[in-house]
Amino acid sequence: MPVVATSSPSDQDLRTAVISLKSAHPTLGIAKIHALLLAGYPDWIVSEKRTKKILQSEGLTLQTSQLTAEATLASPSPTKHSKASGSGTVNAYPSSKLIPNLEISKYNAKIEVKHFNKKKGKGLVAKEKILAGTPLWKEDPYIVAAEWEIYDLQQSGQACSFCTTPFTSTITTSLITSCPASCHARFCNRLCRDRSARTHPLLCPVQNPASIPLLRWARKTEWMALHALVCMTSRVVTLCQNTKDPKDAIVAEEEWRIVSSFATLSIEDRAKNEPDSESWRKAFNLYMQAFKEPPTPPDQKKLGKLIKNPLRADISQGLFQYDAFLKNLGKMSLNLEAHGGLYVLHSHLNHSCQPNISIRHLDQRSALFRITAISLKDIEPGEELFITYVNPTMSVEQRRDKLEQWGFGKCECARCVKEEREELEAKSHIVGEGGDEDLFKFSQADLERELKIGLGVM
Repeated sequence: MPVVATSSPSDQDLRTAVISLKSAHPTLGIAKIHALLLAGYPDWIVSEKRTKKILQSEGLTLQTSQLTAEATLASPSPTKHSKASGSGTVNAYPSSKLIPNLEISKYNAKIEVKHFNKKKGKGLVAKEKILAGTPLWKEDPYIVAAEWEIYDLQQSGQACSFCTTPFTSTITTSLITSCPASCHARFCNRLCRDRSARTHPLLCPVQNPASIPLLRWARKTEWMALHALVCMTSRVVTLCQNTKDPKDAIVAEEEWRIVSSFATLSIEDRAKNEPDSESWRKAFNLYMQAFKEPPTPPDQKKLGKLIKNPLRADISQGLFQYDAFLKNLGKMSLNLEAHGGLYVLHSHLNHSCQPNISIRHLDQRSALFRITAISLKDIEPGEELFITYVNPTMSVEQRRDKLEQWGFGKCECARCVKEEREELEAKSHIVGEGGDEDLFKFSQADLERELKIGLGVM
């Protein structure tokens, strides 16, 4: 009988494996995660106590009272609610997942992904010291929903329908190629055309005419999140059609894990004070017509040529149930970069009003497509990487209001705490100088702000 080599894994290897398993099976307890670990790594010697210690240190253990709440976070229903600080209203916090086997080293070996806790979720931290001004990584988008000015150029054949590059005098016209189905789409070269096969066919007005009303309405309403969701859905559904080779099935699985990992907050939860159910329902109906239920037999036949294999049940439910649709709209809004790109590593960056990372568009040829992350200051080992989600020139009150609208809660970064203290000191000084009249002015302003938040008009 052959002897099976056994060994005790390093803390880092074990931590990576445990976090990966917990991300893939968020509702399983310690014992079942440990059993999966031993089954997946039969040559490892690991005690359940060691597995439990890692889960606890990463904030990934589930108490009995938490199981129902955790299942709610993983389901298509609205996310768990908590009281927002100060406003008296109820906000939902975004939730996110780790991506198992994400090859972070292909971006930069000096950074790593860390899961902080259930509320904060994941983020990026430095493994080594990073000097100010260091380009950390370049990244092409998972999908891109071009800004409307660029989108119009794409529709008129004046910009690449894949990488968004406008066709100017710097583009070699002899390399420009067109959609094989002879729609309006044109591409920089054959490489862009071939890469577009992951998303373009289901959005092509010739190959899938049922998509035309959906895209027209997204453009008319300038709804960037809807446009991004359409592009993302097209990519996932297309890649899930290639199931003959086992490797293709693995690709489809990885695609869905990536989509599921992005921070999520249902648009319904975010807009509780100002719901727009009519627009959401209309968008969903057009979405279903484009990808599932074309209104006419000719359109149904054309869609059937593109979607020959049924989607896996969990993927179908995660895309085409109404609650999931609202979640995915919120997911797009939360994660889109300013120019309409959805980026895998970029989506791991958390917020600070004193960011140490800047996202730039430096590539001359595809400036609106590829991003570059650059350090703004020296970053020490173990320090988290931050960008800003809001305009940093706004006041502390304005910044916090914006973040609370997204369900992020009250920002307690060093800058906000400092500026809040300075404002309170200034108010105290004015009250001391001006008496009750000035105190009433400040109380009135604060009261007006609370009322506006309660009525959903801020």
